Amino acid sequence: MRISRGLLRAVTLTLFLGVFAAGTAMAAEEKVGGIDPQRVLFQHPKYEQTLKQIKEIADRKQDEAKTAIDKETDNNKKAEIFQAMRKEIAEEEQKLMQPLFKDIDLAVRTVATAKQVTVVVDKTALFYGGVDITDDVVQELKRTQTGN
Repeated sequence: MRISRGLLRAVTLTLFLGVFAAGTAMAAEEKVGGIDPQRVLFQHPKYEQTLKQIKEIADRKQDEAKTAIDKETDNNKKAEIFQAMRKEIAEEEQKLMQPLFKDIDLAVRTVATAKQVTVVVDKTALFYGGVDITDDVVQELKRTQTGN
């Protein structure tokens, strides 16, 4: 049994239109939100305190590394000490920032759910449309972190 080209085109066109219509219907259900992640982080109630802790740790580790480097004569060993210090500082920074990122994630999810936003992206990725929920996320962070 042979299928005519006309029938094949009609079936293909029908399938394409069906998939396109389904995709359009799904897209219509999506509500996109945008946030300025840097602004949200900088306005986290614990951000300044965390930065201070990171700076204290970095200063201490730099002093320790400087002392060790000054005692060392081999330049390769000096470079190893310096790289190890940088790695330790980065690990400490990540460890201290992780709770803030977790708080921000929870605040974004809470606001998105309340506003029935199904997708949240960095607002610089939004070319057109979407709703900016940055201020709402900042307020949610302040509410949950300070109890107000």
